Amino acid sequence: MADIDSTNRKEGWEREVLEKIISSSVKEQRRVRYWGIFFKSLTFVYLYLLLFWGLGWFDGEPGRITDKHAALVDLRGEIKADSMGSADNINAALQKAFKDKNTAGVILRINSPGGSPVQAGYINDEIRRLRAEYPQIPLYVVVEDICASGGYYVAVAADKIFVDKASIVGSIGVVLDSFGFAGTLEKLGVERRLLTAGENKSFLDPFLPSDPKQREHARQMLAEIHQQFIQVVRHGRGDRLKDVPEIFSGMVWTGEKSIELGLVDGLGSAEYVAREIIQTDRIVDFTTQEGLAERFAKRFGRVTADVMLGGERWQLR
Repeated sequence: MADIDSTNRKEGWEREVLEKIISSSVKEQRRVRYWGIFFKSLTFVYLYLLLFWGLGWFDGEPGRITDKHAALVDLRGEIKADSMGSADNINAALQKAFKDKNTAGVILRINSPGGSPVQAGYINDEIRRLRAEYPQIPLYVVVEDICASGGYYVAVAADKIFVDKASIVGSIGVVLDSFGFAGTLEKLGVERRLLTAGENKSFLDPFLPSDPKQREHARQMLAEIHQQFIQVVRHGRGDRLKDVPEIFSGMVWTGEKSIELGLVDGLGSAEYVAREIIQTDRIVDFTTQEGLAERFAKRFGRVTADVMLGGERWQLR
């Protein structure tokens, strides 16, 4: 009887130990699984946040700032439809800046050699519309390295323009550039087959000899666009602009000289304008940010469109 009790106690002890081991193992597996789920969740959240940030979905929501501030919009690089300096991007940023209830003034900071007269005209028109809709909010342009041609076309819509003494300003003109390859293909033994309907459909074709009538027509169009540019400048600058014929010759000047000519109003950086003119130390950036998709396309896809033969472009530069 004693042996049976001893055997039962031994079996009970072994069973108890085995149950504890199994229970501990199950708890440990659950703990590992929970931590695994936790870290995987953190990883997914991090990756999604990184993706959304890269796509530009987190642009800071500047409208949440409660203090009065200067709203900053950057216009950098060439002004053209498929760039960050496009009218769509700049106008969208300006609209957000003006609509923000805490914006005391808008600073459009320009560093651009020019670009499309159409895109520059869209931005100029939108600035004038916004200034009329929000008359209590002034808009100032601050020039960094360069504000030439199309960049200046945009700038003249501002209340005032500020520059650095070494900034480059001006280039009020229009250019149409291309190449002439007449005879080149023949020398290479290549036959080009061009079929057109309309005697001027091959207008300024780089593989044909220059046609005097077409060349003259192109000059007339350039002159017409140039006059449009001049009128925009005169309207924007008014009596501040000095009566100097060279101003509209396509010449450029330093920021210091451009003050004398009335092309701009004074010296100053974005920080100076915010602090001294708008009277606030807070600057909120409303610039449209380039998303992940745009950066990917720029890096891998967009390289040949602007160098294709025969790709003439009207440009304010």
